[in-house]
Formats: sequence, C-alpha cells, structure tokens
Amino acid sequence: MALALRMARGGAKKRPYYRIVVADSRMPRDGRYIEKVGTYNPMLPKDDENRVTLIEDRIKHWMSEGARPSDRVSRFLEAAGMLKAKTRNNPNKGKPGQKALDLIEAKKGKVEAAAEAAKEAAEAAKEAAKAAKEAAAEAAEAAKVEAAEAKAAAKAAAAEAKAAPAEEAPAEEPAVEAAAEEAPAEEAKAEEAPAEEKTEEKAK
Repeated sequence: MALALRMARGGAKKRPYYRIVVADSRMPRDGRYIEKVGTYNPMLPKDDENRVTLIEDRIKHWMSEGARPSDRVSRFLEAAGMLKAKTRNNPNKGKPGQKALDLIEAKKGKVEAAAEAAKEAAEAAKEAAKAAKEAAAEAAEAAKVEAAEAKAAAKAAAAEAKAAPAEEAPAEEPAVEAAAEEAPAEEAKAEEAPAEEKTEEKAK
C-alpha cells in the first residue's frame, strides 16, 4: 500500500476548508483516510497562524513509514522547516488552461467580428455620403440648367413683347381709311336732303 500525505477538501461551496491527511494513494481525494495530521484554511489571512496547522510528530512518523507528501503539503512542510526547500520551475504555471484559451479565442473572434462590422458600417456610410453628394451635385446642376432655361425664356418673351406693338401699328390705318370713306357718304346724304325738301314743296 502506497501512503500519501495530501489534502482532503471540506467546508461549504465557495468556502473551502482542507484536512491534511495520511491516506492510501489509490483512494479518492475526499475519500477515506487513515489519520488527520493537520489543517489548511485558505479563507484566513496569510499571516494568520491558524491558516496552516501541522501535527509534526505524526507527520514525521508517517513519513518514516514511507508516506510521500503532495506538492502542496510539501510546501507547507518546507515553510515549517520539516523539509528542505526545493527549487521549483513550473513554466506552465502562468499559462491559461484550455477553457481560458477557448474564452480568449471566442473573445478575439467577437472583437474581430465587431471590427469587421464597424468597418462595413463605415464603408456603407462613406458610400451613402458619396451618393448624397453626387445627388446634391446633380440637383444643383439641374437647377442651374432650369434657371438658365427660364432666364432665356423670359428674355425671349421680353423681346417678343417689345416687338409686338411695332407690328400692330399698321392695323390702325384701315380704321382711318374707313373713317375717311364714311365722311363722303355722310356728305352725299346731306346733299340728298334738299332734293327731298324740293319734292315735298312741289307736291304742295
């Protein structure tokens, strides 16, 4: 039977409390153990003396029996001076796990998608502004053409209006001639009147 000095978790959810135990290495982490030889309470401050408690004589006894401490328990024993401190090198200690890597990748994808959407929106706004500018230029050109046409039409109408009285002036001459023609007719009528008077006198 291989003995191990390790921690068994207790406490409540999000409030862990660990027992340092001697157990068969084949047993589950929180399963049956042989003896409790200390405690570890991570909820206490690091400078609290009750954060880690060790029963040193029992630990030494079980280590003499071949019990091997886990890495975390070894750190506690080194801090207590029961083991010689080891130089550790864990290059993967600060490396994120697979779940964290997946979250980073998903976040990166979202950021890239947002950047692409913003770029497309900027391009669409640029195109819309360009189209609006072209439409405004076309409208201004059309207004300019209409103004020029209206000006030309007004100028032509003014020229026609100016020329019309000169052309209509000869139309008054026939009226004068008609008046001149009517005058002899009236004279003839006046001449006929005495003849009628002479006939009446003769009849008498």
